[in-house]
Amino acid sequence: MDHYHERFPSIPAAVRHSAAIFGDKTYLVDGELEWSFTQLGEYMLQAARAFIALGIQPGDRVALLGPNTALWIQAALGIHAAGGVLVPLNTRYKGSELAHILNKSGAAAVVTVGDFLGIDHVGMMRAAASDAPALGRIVVLDGAVIPGTTTFTDFLAAGAAVPEAAVTARIDALGQQDLSDILFTSGTTGAPKGVRIRHGQSVRIVHWLCGAFTVSDVDVHAIVPPFFHASGYKAGWLGAIFAGAMIVPVQTFDTAGLFEIIQKHRVSVLFGPPTMFVDMVAHPARTSFDLSSLRAANVASAGSPLSLIRDVHDVLGFDVVINAYGQTEANALITTCRADDPLELVAVSVGRPIDDVEVIVVDDDEHEVPPGEPGELLVRGYNVMDAYWDEPGETAKTLRADGFLRTGDIGTKDENGYLRITDRKKDMYIVGGFNAYPAEIEAVLTKHPQILHAAVIGMPDERMGEIGWAYVTTMVDASITEREVIDYCRENMANFKVPRRVLFVDELPRNATLKVLKFDLRQQAKALLESEAAAT
Repeated sequence: MDHYHERFPSIPAAVRHSAAIFGDKTYLVDGELEWSFTQLGEYMLQAARAFIALGIQPGDRVALLGPNTALWIQAALGIHAAGGVLVPLNTRYKGSELAHILNKSGAAAVVTVGDFLGIDHVGMMRAAASDAPALGRIVVLDGAVIPGTTTFTDFLAAGAAVPEAAVTARIDALGQQDLSDILFTSGTTGAPKGVRIRHGQSVRIVHWLCGAFTVSDVDVHAIVPPFFHASGYKAGWLGAIFAGAMIVPVQTFDTAGLFEIIQKHRVSVLFGPPTMFVDMVAHPARTSFDLSSLRAANVASAGSPLSLIRDVHDVLGFDVVINAYGQTEANALITTCRADDPLELVAVSVGRPIDDVEVIVVDDDEHEVPPGEPGELLVRGYNVMDAYWDEPGETAKTLRADGFLRTGDIGTKDENGYLRITDRKKDMYIVGGFNAYPAEIEAVLTKHPQILHAAVIGMPDERMGEIGWAYVTTMVDASITEREVIDYCRENMANFKVPRRVLFVDELPRNATLKVLKFDLRQQAKALLESEAAAT
């Protein structure tokens, strides 16, 4: 067994190693920028010297907000190499959400952009978190000159006064147990909580992931998931560093634009949610592009229709199609399918636990259930966080005394260890005494030839307690009606699972990681009910 994490106990140590062995090989192409692995190592040291000049001490938290760019990576690695703790910020968050994280993490500084997607992030943070210590030291990545901030150019220039030996000493002092990141949960089910992740965890899981996903130094990885998310960060640009692969950061997802990137750079690796692959398969201009370089896909989903998995393989041309399952609290990786698993298994399973990680399925009393029986998934292993940041009460609710993480996910495990995720425990609703799991219903809905995407929520009902509402998007030129959708569901699922209402929308509300925001859908449904009541 390759004890990679023991030879390179921190992220900067592993980056130095990759810079040495991959040298002049291209690591990154971002517009006009092109970096070799050697340059990546140099830029890491340059940024670390600047953070030391800024006054960042080992253990200080530094927030980072911006789109997928080369400078985001340089800043992140500089924070690590200076001994700081990276706190990525969601680019879609509003002022109050950013204020919560800046204050909760106690960030000592913030690195951001002047504008992204028309949003003044500096102004928004200042308005919502004027007393946050981080706002006393703001570094702006994109060159915008904003009063009271430092441009990235001036920030790097100030680092020239710090000797390189000071950075080397900080890197050498980092150990496996030192914090690398505080990754805040998405906030789709409550206030974001900061997940403490250590260097040793990150290095070990990323190295394992590269092997499982078959990423190597011959690959080109277009990274669509945002860098603030573990899938864009750990499985994305950091994994490519360890594997020696080239990356092309993608700032915003656009199907035709992604096709152009794939064709131009001969992209071979692509990770993302089913939504991305559905749109690629369905895009009318797909056959106009050369996608023959595509090789390995990770269709990250709790369950995708077999038809989609086959389309990813047969229509888009990926040789390797893998599914995986993770949570921020478990460093975003718990189980994966293997490269040689049949497509039929990939469609219904999120794979087996990764090496040295244990997953059990328990009932409501937390007693382990037999194979095939549904229950909550509990996880224990090196990937699991040691705690939420400054949340002892939430930590106690989530982590058992024996080290098992309560995932809140419902699923089954078969006799070979393969897991199937049924749903989030909190998404479940009860119809006349029967548990209804939205993911199961959504999977049936998206098998309909005219339905593209579906999201199901539970809504209060006087007679049944709760009933299902389905929000769906349809294929171009679809003519299906609400009654036809309901009739289709009645033919394909138990009656209590059938949505009582179907609403057709142009798109589903999603966060930056393309996760459906069911809280928003519930708010829309409540508003619709109120307007209907007022009309009568």
